Amino acid sequence: MDLSWMAWTWPTALFFIAIFTMIAGMGVWEYAVPGGSPRVGVLRFETTRGDRLFISLLGAAFIHLAWLGFTDMELWWATVISVVYAVAVFRFV
Repeated sequence: MDLSWMAWTWPTALFFIAIFTMIAGMGVWEYAVPGGSPRVGVLRFETTRGDRLFISLLGAAFIHLAWLGFTDMELWWATVISVVYAVAVFRFV
């Protein structure tokens, strides 16, 4: 199978590994504690763990796009900001 058109690099591979790990972790968490732990946070509507993961991933995508568009700094800083954002989403949303 020729995958040369995909331009696999270590950062790309780490990105997909991280997303796969998060989804697998959420699956294990849901199996261990079913129900998704719904709660109402600062958005004032009910969210589950899966909703909060989706919001975190979507926000991380926008953070990275903005970082690429507005700065010339290393992309790892956007990743750090995204992790802080994800922790805040899981805590307060």
